[in-house]
Amino acid sequence: MTTTTMVLIVLAVIVLWVIFAYNNLITLTNRAKEAWSDINVQLKRRYDLIPNLVETVKGYAAHEAAAFENVTRARAAAMGVSNATPAAQAAAENQLSGTLKTLFAVSEAYPELKANQNFLALQQELGDTEDKIQASRRFYNTTVMALNTAEQSFPGNLIASSFHFAPMDLFELPDAAAAEPVKVQF
Repeated sequence: MTTTTMVLIVLAVIVLWVIFAYNNLITLTNRAKEAWSDINVQLKRRYDLIPNLVETVKGYAAHEAAAFENVTRARAAAMGVSNATPAAQAAAENQLSGTLKTLFAVSEAYPELKANQNFLALQQELGDTEDKIQASRRFYNTTVMALNTAEQSFPGNLIASSFHFAPMDLFELPDAAAAEPVKVQF
């Protein structure tokens, strides 16, 4: 083999490696964007369920107006940051989750509400949606972690910096209190 052939083979291997590494980063970036979109789909579903749930509970607990106003305000705030960073959206979503916990605590005081079929169906749908949101967040964080690892590991970091790939933010709980279960006491 001549020197020219060896050089061409080495260059071809390098070019193929760059193409593979670049395509891998693009794939991971697109998966992360898809995962973020999945989170937004589930949040939209949650936003659509909340007014129905609030109206159902209102019929039984008219004097608990502050709880309803807080849920409505938190829902509006969460919807207002739907195109924000994961950290900003996580904070708004955690506030909404806290107000929903308050709404369910109010419902505990009304046995006839807990037996209402509409309320039970809405509560089950909201619980299912919360599970889907949690699964979507886990998938997003796993994908972002894989992307960030690929961007920061050698030799992928050479390609990532050359083509200006930036690390993405994880979707995290801003404080430990948001992760704790609600204690309902009467």
